[in-house]
Amino acid sequence: MRNLCRIGIAAGLALSVSVVALNAFASEPTVPPEPATFPAEGKISYVPRDSILEFKALPQYHEPDWVTEKYVKTGKLPPVQERLPKEPLVFKTANMPDGIGVYGDTMRHVIGGRPEGWNYGAGQTQGWGGIDIGLSECLTRTAPLFQVEAKDTEPLPNLAKSWDWSADGHKLTMHLVEGAKWSDGVAFNADDVMFYWDDEVVDPNVSPLNGATQETFGVGTTLKKIDDYTVEWTFKEAFPKQYLYAMAYGTFCPGPAHILKPQHPKYSKNTYDQFKNAFPPEYMNMPVMGAWVPVEYRADDIIVLRRNPYYWKVDEKGNQLPYLNELQYKLSTWADRDVQAVAGSADFSNLEQPENFVASLKRAAEANAPARLAFGPRLIGYNLRLNFSANGWGNPDERSQAVRELNRNEDFRKGVTMALDRKALGDSLVKGPFTAIYPGGLSSGTSFYDRKSTVYYPFDIEGAKAELAKAGLKDTDGDGIVNFPAGTAGGKNVEIVMLVNNDYTTDKSLAEGVVAQMEKLGLRVVLNGLNGTQRDASQYSGRFDWLIRRNDQELTSVVQNTEQLAPVGPKTSWNHRAPESGEVDLMPFEKDLVDIVNKFVSTQDNDQRASLMRDFQKISTEHVYNVGLTEYPGALIVNKRFSNIPQGTPIFMFNWAEDSIVRERVFVAADKQAKYELFPQELPGKPGDKGPM
Repeated sequence: MRNLCRIGIAAGLALSVSVVALNAFASEPTVPPEPATFPAEGKISYVPRDSILEFKALPQYHEPDWVTEKYVKTGKLPPVQERLPKEPLVFKTANMPDGIGVYGDTMRHVIGGRPEGWNYGAGQTQGWGGIDIGLSECLTRTAPLFQVEAKDTEPLPNLAKSWDWSADGHKLTMHLVEGAKWSDGVAFNADDVMFYWDDEVVDPNVSPLNGATQETFGVGTTLKKIDDYTVEWTFKEAFPKQYLYAMAYGTFCPGPAHILKPQHPKYSKNTYDQFKNAFPPEYMNMPVMGAWVPVEYRADDIIVLRRNPYYWKVDEKGNQLPYLNELQYKLSTWADRDVQAVAGSADFSNLEQPENFVASLKRAAEANAPARLAFGPRLIGYNLRLNFSANGWGNPDERSQAVRELNRNEDFRKGVTMALDRKALGDSLVKGPFTAIYPGGLSSGTSFYDRKSTVYYPFDIEGAKAELAKAGLKDTDGDGIVNFPAGTAGGKNVEIVMLVNNDYTTDKSLAEGVVAQMEKLGLRVVLNGLNGTQRDASQYSGRFDWLIRRNDQELTSVVQNTEQLAPVGPKTSWNHRAPESGEVDLMPFEKDLVDIVNKFVSTQDNDQRASLMRDFQKISTEHVYNVGLTEYPGALIVNKRFSNIPQGTPIFMFNWAEDSIVRERVFVAADKQAKYELFPQELPGKPGDKGPM
């Protein structure tokens, strides 16, 4: 009882606080305060999973009239029915908010990223902002599951149209969509799936963009081809249905083997670096399975995608999707994305930077506002990840090794979390009822969150300093910064390098707040600000002491990328990976977390899963496995002329909203269409050609 100031007084929050919290001293662990009510939060209308889509043949198929006239009748393309699979994926009308759509128009995006190239499977970013989602298709699909109740949330079929489990649950046979084609007309089949698995996921010299490794799909998992449209998984666990989520975006999205394979070092004289960079941003018409194909790229200006004439999905009337002819991506900044979407000069934005909330709300409330703005649940959270690998990951020097040893000291972690004034961090981003105190662990917006199982160490700077003293840290030279113990890192000041993404204002603002608050604790934190691609490279290679990271799917949906919740394999954790030896030096409580995650993956009992996640939340927050900073809702901004936008779409849950709204079904009514297309009545050309056909 170091501090007699009660949490309700210490926090000074305009939030309701539980009776337990009011009776707890500030330095004692308690439960987090209830977040403020947020009236603007949108509500989701739940639907049965099987009401969304199915695979079946239809009596006839249609396409835009201009495609038939300009391309089919002139012999440049075969008829639409010959370009579709035997049984295309059919989106059901009942699940379309505004029903069957019409062809035409474009969706204008603004992004802050820049494309490295089109080799997603080798680790190249396309610039984010939904570009890769528009190009890529994966074995399963999860984004639309936000509208499905938790008990019914098995992933949707996609490139894998169906699957069967063996009697013992160790083998999963997947049946691929038969007759689907890449955007250049080449058949998609199991060879594409196996190239991605064997030569990108399993190959240790290749790192797919979203960090997929063999362990992502279960330690010891294998995959083999049965025939052109059948592949078979073999798992060590029985019925690990959880890995169906890992087969969705963005960890199992195969690329075109007929284009990629000739460049891979296994089949050519190329180096791995040459393979990765064989398809730069200037390489147009890259074959895709997605609804749109890149046809134009101008550096620091724009990327344009045009409709895929071989897209393998239709509506119930047999209209080949997508309805929208074109996607545009203006290359600007992430903050500009929000500004332009609200102003109407862009059409879509995930409003995720709270610095823009107030201005965006004011503009959206005006009668003539071109865009509608809808907030979702508090699913955007930021946390501080500490590098726990003390046995060599990233080849740490003496100082870094000493920091990692501190990171593994629970008294040190408690001191760090108690020194964070989370209310001040949230207020530094935006005033009002938006941000909430986030101790760490699962996001409060997920259905698996349990507040009573969440351990919160309230802000208490004096108590935090006492925890550092327990960890053996003292300011021996009187400069206000604690020193390493004598004989460790030369007894110098404790200096910590914190990795942060420079692409986002929110990340940088939170990082600066952490630096200032840690200085009051007696820790010197130095920022290593990198752009997204460089940041990812430093993170994946273990070159960081601390890392500010926005919550990913494992903390927001829990059922997707669950293996990333704990170091269940040598490369599954974001901040605790194995060196070349393959050994993860687990701390005792981490062994409990690994056990919980493995049990969660292997069971389909909903009550047991909920119980396991309550245990996970308690252990992870009690031992400060990740240090929460703040969490808040995001808002979807969409121009009012667009139809088929599902109610209550979160900007991020199973995936980003660009996928959750199912853009291939989105349309603009004929009387609202604008002439924004840059390449009207044009289709993609041959791979490598400049511009459309």
